[in-house]
Amino acid sequence: MSLRIALLGALAANGPLSGYDLAKNFDGSLSYVWPARHSQIYPELAKLAADGLATVREDGGRGRKVYEIAEDGRAALAKWLTGTEPSRGIRSEASLRMFLLPLLDPAQAVPLLRREAERYAEQVRELEQVRDHHRPPTAPGRNGWYALDLGIRQLAAIRDWAAATADHIAELTSSGPG
Repeated sequence: MSLRIALLGALAANGPLSGYDLAKNFDGSLSYVWPARHSQIYPELAKLAADGLATVREDGGRGRKVYEIAEDGRAALAKWLTGTEPSRGIRSEASLRMFLLPLLDPAQAVPLLRREAERYAEQVRELEQVRDHHRPPTAPGRNGWYALDLGIRQLAAIRDWAAATADHIAELTSSGPG
């Protein structure tokens, strides 16, 4: 259901878009919160149009299709935003790796955690550069700044956790059995 909602949200926020433009949107900002491949986007757009949640029209002679959110799509989006409790479960390969970390020897776990900390630090730096080019909103409205700030804070927390866990395991290893 979330790809459908993400597409409706992108159409609501950005106006009529082609499938290509929506895919670029996913490759950019949306990929940080809900990655989707082009092969997933186009069939879902067809379903949105078939379900009356979006309209589609030909744009030009090359068969380019442009999608626009319909009133039923706006209603479905609003219902999801205000009346649906999103899943709080995390499905993350990185989290699974950390869950299985105790299976590694500490000599393997510590460098892995340090690499993870550096990867998250790099992501934080990238998003901070994006944030530096956008001002915080001065009024509520259509602004991705809040989501960007949330992403930075989440990645920074994971970065800090990975570094602290690496330090803790290294300390336990150097001090010997307790």
